[in-house]
Amino acid sequence: MTARLLSGVGTLDDLAAMHPDGSAVVLVRADLNVPLADGEITDELRIQSSLPTIRELRDRGHPLVVCSHLGRPDGRIEPALSLAPVARRLGELLGASVELAGDVAGEGSAARASDLEPGDVLLLENLRFDAGETSNDPDLARRLAGLADAFVQDAFGAVHRAHASVDGVTRHLPSYAGRLLELELDRLGALLDDPPRPFLAVLGGAKVSDKLLVLERLSEHVDAIAVGGAMCFTFLVAEGHDVGTSRVEDDQVDVVRDLVGRARERGVEILLPTDVIVARSFSENAEPAIVGVDDMPGEQMGLDVGPSTAAAYADRIRSAGSVFWNGPMGVFEWPAFAAGTRSVAEAMADSTALTIVGGGDSAAATRLFGLADRVSHVSTGGGASLELLEGKDLPGLAALRRTPGHH
Repeated sequence: MTARLLSGVGTLDDLAAMHPDGSAVVLVRADLNVPLADGEITDELRIQSSLPTIRELRDRGHPLVVCSHLGRPDGRIEPALSLAPVARRLGELLGASVELAGDVAGEGSAARASDLEPGDVLLLENLRFDAGETSNDPDLARRLAGLADAFVQDAFGAVHRAHASVDGVTRHLPSYAGRLLELELDRLGALLDDPPRPFLAVLGGAKVSDKLLVLERLSEHVDAIAVGGAMCFTFLVAEGHDVGTSRVEDDQVDVVRDLVGRARERGVEILLPTDVIVARSFSENAEPAIVGVDDMPGEQMGLDVGPSTAAAYADRIRSAGSVFWNGPMGVFEWPAFAAGTRSVAEAMADSTALTIVGGGDSAAATRLFGLADRVSHVSTGGGASLELLEGKDLPGLAALRRTPGHH
């Protein structure tokens, strides 16, 4: 699968063959989109995940220009979303000075890039401070490309976006896949190649409409799908349950009923909650209560799967050969409604299966509970991992196959 996904894509080994002396300045698109609180990084997984590629290129002597987005400033300069804290932390982890350019790809960064020595690292300011990033502006792409001699795409979390630093820049530079991108494609590709059986998907989160395509695709590959999170209530309504004031996507009920019917015809089990934790309001301090799905009070909403459901899902995870998990089982950020998500995360950690956490809130929960190092792989890209499993050709991968100069 990885070979197919990377077919026609240059790698760092190809870059080394093209530039054996390490003299080429390399533009690295990393995913350094880390959460910040009061200017402090609260989770550095994405920085850590970017280190293998950056270190390998530095060790070969390449001067590096690293770029990334952070948050959604929508083309405006927002000091709170500056990459300055990231530059400091990246420098600490590399044991080297990482200079932050004052602009995205303007005169200042161009001047700094031209002065880089072997192994130097320059970090551009937040790509999304320039509106041209998300609009894939050709001028921004040219300016980014003008900073370097070669391009390395290592931001798996961004390859499903046709942005200037993902798509546009590859039209001007020989372009290659970084080690993180290779790793992500290897681990996620294994799920669609020949996964150990039984293959279980655990899907949660708020909206079933966000997961319909991946549900469709996975139902062709998996043996069972366990459903939790707010999206489970649309499934329960489709099965004829009254779910009180729980969040339901009314326009998706018939779609879900049809999808579930077709999955069951193929022999795929659809596992739904048998009990839930409810409260009168969507509030961290709301009083929780455990009820069966046949006994949900009309004036209460479900905020987590119940203990019987959590135990049943955990048992299925532990007996599976492969597990893909995307989406929390409840409002895990609130202790009263975190037990279902914690149970899934602990079962993933205890399992001997191939266990893949598909980025986003599931990855955050796995790290919150201190279990990230006990699963097979925690993806850095929630949206990208889902679109890959949906069978889509990700724009960033298509761009690397189109790029000049790596053959």
